[in-house]
Amino acid sequence: MHRHQLVRVGGLSVGWVPPLLLLIAVAVADANTGGRFRMISWIVLVPGIAAAICGVWGTAVYAVLAVAVYFAVDSAWPHQYQSGLPDFILVAVGGLLATLACALRVRGERRMLHIRDVADTTRRAVLRPLPPGWGGLEHAAVYLAADADARVGGDFYDIQPGPHGTRVLIGDVQGKGLGAVETAAALLGAFREAGYHEPDLATVADRLEVRMMRHRGHTAALGRADGDRFATAVLIGFPEDAPGVVDAVVFGHEAPLAVGPHGVRPLPVTGGLPLGLAELGSGPPPVSRLRLAPDETLLMVTDGVTEARDRQGCFYGHAEEVARAVAADPRAAAPRRLVALVRDGTLRHCGGRLGDDTTVFAVRRPRPEG
Repeated sequence: MHRHQLVRVGGLSVGWVPPLLLLIAVAVADANTGGRFRMISWIVLVPGIAAAICGVWGTAVYAVLAVAVYFAVDSAWPHQYQSGLPDFILVAVGGLLATLACALRVRGERRMLHIRDVADTTRRAVLRPLPPGWGGLEHAAVYLAADADARVGGDFYDIQPGPHGTRVLIGDVQGKGLGAVETAAALLGAFREAGYHEPDLATVADRLEVRMMRHRGHTAALGRADGDRFATAVLIGFPEDAPGVVDAVVFGHEAPLAVGPHGVRPLPVTGGLPLGLAELGSGPPPVSRLRLAPDETLLMVTDGVTEARDRQGCFYGHAEEVARAVAADPRAAAPRRLVALVRDGTLRHCGGRLGDDTTVFAVRRPRPEG
């Protein structure tokens, strides 16, 4: 959408109205002032304003109108009071320059929109849209990039249904920029394949670690400085044959919260090292099988939430805020309401100044009927 299309009232473009009102105002003011105080030269502002909010052809029309109105109004005065040729040249050249400036502005807007379309396409490829009820789960997610113009960063999440149950992944790649996006895409690709085919969640976790190491080797071979990246992540499995439990593997990430009408509790998982740092530990992180009540929602966040600070430097306590909300209204444990609550609380706490990419992700099995 171009800037001149954004000036709308009731769905109709009104970008042409301000220059027209200024054109009329200058002509009327000049006609009602004395001969020694001429305002008609101010009409050069009309195409300048049109260049900021109208299209190229609209600006060109106002440039011509400005010249025509200037000539008509100035010619109506006695010769000794006319502004004359110098101001006429000023209005004509001003209209021409305004039209050229508008053409450059529109071209820049089109280029910006194209870049934004590419960024949105990249975001959809990395963070693919999840259909409602995907994988047999109620889910909701929000992603906020620390750089509003980038629109995608190193946070990632996905749900992968398969013959061995539904698997969920959320994570955060160390660092920022295109390198972090490439790493997130590599991990998500491995998760989507392994999460579908592998019957054992430990094997899925191992495949993620192997993919991370392969990606690091590739970037190091290219001579890039980000060849030592790592990623924190949480891998969750919802077994089809055990509806009351979940399997969890934590790679150096914040443990998920189980949120239900009766309160909030962190899942008691044994965490391991982040993906890409396995060689520093004694083995892969264990798979923890944990009980989950039918009305509990798993809430997972990245460090954009846990490290959000206010003006005094205090961290945001999302678990405490969620606990208060659920105590006041048990329906707040629904995924969509949880995600909205944490998103709004994070932005309110940091005053809208996000220090890192922020992801809030909530999933649960559908509640039993009746």
